[in-house]
Amino acid sequence: MPFPFTPLTTGLLLINAITFAVYGYDKFCAKKGAWRVPEIRLLGLAALGGSAGALLAMFLFRHKTKHLKFTIGVPVILGLQIFVGARVMG
Repeated sequence: MPFPFTPLTTGLLLINAITFAVYGYDKFCAKKGAWRVPEIRLLGLAALGGSAGALLAMFLFRHKTKHLKFTIGVPVILGLQIFVGARVMG
């Protein structure tokens, strides 16, 4: 069965790809000592639906994994989004 590309799934894929890229960019800036992406923006992207992309980026880039607001916050956001999605879908 092919993946159902609906406006919702397309939007979720897009926000997760953007979130993943922003976390990667922030890690790059951290290594270079450059201007960083504010933490509220990183968490905001996760809250807007990019929590899976944020979580993947955190562990792939080893970024923000020592900050409790990310190591606890992002999985909690993802869990809430899954819970709400499951309730809405059925």
